[in-house]
Amino acid sequence: MKSSRFIVTTILVILGISFPSTASTFDPSPLFEQVNNYQTTITTNGDRADIYYPDTVESSNFPVALLLQGALVDKADYTDFASTVASYGFVVIVPNHFQSFPEFGSEGLFAEVSQIDDVLTYVEAENSNSTSPLEGIIDTDNLALLGHSQGGAVGLSAIGNYCLPRICNGEFTRSEEIVAGIFYGTYLQDFNTGEFLAIDNDSIPLGLISGSVDGVTTPDEVVTSYDLVQDSPKALITLEGANHYGITNEDSVRDPLRPNLDQDIANETIARWSGLFLRASIFNDKDAFDYVYNTGDARDDNVRVISQTKPVPEPISAISLFALGIFGFACQKIR
Repeated sequence: MKSSRFIVTTILVILGISFPSTASTFDPSPLFEQVNNYQTTITTNGDRADIYYPDTVESSNFPVALLLQGALVDKADYTDFASTVASYGFVVIVPNHFQSFPEFGSEGLFAEVSQIDDVLTYVEAENSNSTSPLEGIIDTDNLALLGHSQGGAVGLSAIGNYCLPRICNGEFTRSEEIVAGIFYGTYLQDFNTGEFLAIDNDSIPLGLISGSVDGVTTPDEVVTSYDLVQDSPKALITLEGANHYGITNEDSVRDPLRPNLDQDIANETIARWSGLFLRASIFNDKDAFDYVYNTGDARDDNVRVISQTKPVPEPISAISLFALGIFGFACQKIR
């Protein structure tokens, strides 16, 4: 038995796969009990925005998490989600960004990639602004991206360093400050051709969350984009019973499918996994990492996770496996 265990363990190590923890005392609850918020204007582009940040007397540098809204979804619909993510140690910024598309006869709230550099410039100024609630508490070197639906596609395109029609006006180059992204109910494709696009994330941790009864962005579409994420670490988190608007305060009839999961539970679950994914990615929080990539889905009845934390190596040949078996057997004999 020992030799068999040795062989299996060796193979898994070579493949970059680890055994999940058998037990965990980690509490995945928020780190901060209270979250402050206020309304303001992003001075660099004129967007009205809601900002959420932990209420603490301790001196801290909180990374910024920019939430890119879903198409036609007002920032006020994300108050519960944004508050929960902020309680994991982030300054969450939720802008309302207006765009007009005369060629399509539409206008309204639509995210675009230019918001990322605008927000980066804004928070750098706020961090040294003596009249700002954010003075001295922002980690301006680390920016996380959150997103819903069309806003998630904007986030994916930014991490993939694309400038695509309808979500990028002019030019765009991915900012060095972007260090992680996790998005709900989204995928990335060329809007003109319908082609799903490879996402060269350059080892930036990337997570996708999908509702199992999403009638706007199907789970298969999310899986397709997950498979096209080029580098690990990456995670695909499926929330059973949630539809396209599980991330918002209330459900919406714009998704033809009704959720089977209580809205408050869906919202909290999406926010918890998003907050822990960002903590694992930015703070190198080992407990959060273990929860996201190893133990969390076993502890959360509503969630299924597939993930990859290391590059997939070349396939091991049958001869190599045989050699490993002989080696394990020899080790057992020596004992």
